Amino acid sequence: MKKSKKYREAIASFEKQKLYDPEEALGIVKKNATAKFDETVEVHIRTGCDGRHADQQVRGAVVLPHGTGKTVRVLVFAKGTKLDEAQAAGADYVGGEELIPKIQNEGWFEFDAVVATPDMMGVVGRLGRVLGPKGLMPNPKAGTVTMDVTRAIEDIKAGKIEYRLDKSNIIHVPVGKASFSEQDLADNFRALMDAIVKARPAAVKGAFLRTVTVTSTMGPGVKVNPLKVGA
Repeated sequence: MKKSKKYREAIASFEKQKLYDPEEALGIVKKNATAKFDETVEVHIRTGCDGRHADQQVRGAVVLPHGTGKTVRVLVFAKGTKLDEAQAAGADYVGGEELIPKIQNEGWFEFDAVVATPDMMGVVGRLGRVLGPKGLMPNPKAGTVTMDVTRAIEDIKAGKIEYRLDKSNIIHVPVGKASFSEQDLADNFRALMDAIVKARPAAVKGAFLRTVTVTSTMGPGVKVNPLKVGA
């Protein structure tokens, strides 16, 4: 596939094989995000985990200090007083069993995050096949299965993101927008990496963070020195 002139110029603006300090790498990514829309800045982390083993799974959530730059629509599955609590906390959609056919049969996905009270997981579990592949299934480790729906909604709206291994043992996470200041991107990056380093499974031998790359939606990836982020 032929690369655009802008992309080739971006590639030429840094050393592709060099391992940069996080702040410098994020500065390069921000400078090269020249699309006509506000590009998302992403981090891609290749780990030394083997996700086929339960004791080497990595999954969790962290609230980015400066948010994601994205308006997040939250759906809450609850009943009784928790429905009212969710609405008061700013949930975009609240409901129960009546939402199942809307999602399952009508393909309704006008939400970006799902929260459920524990007593609703029997109902929500029926949506596992459709919510799971989209990364939307509520999970206790991520704080999205909880009776404290107010806290869950507030955290998500404030910039809470989930991280987890994919099938290739890589973690892909957004850390903000190209319009963010370099300092805000660096703060978000540090918060994310601190959380992931703390989540290192004890069963992993050798290097936990094999490669760390930062990029924007349309830009080239810039390599970060894993030793500078607590590998």
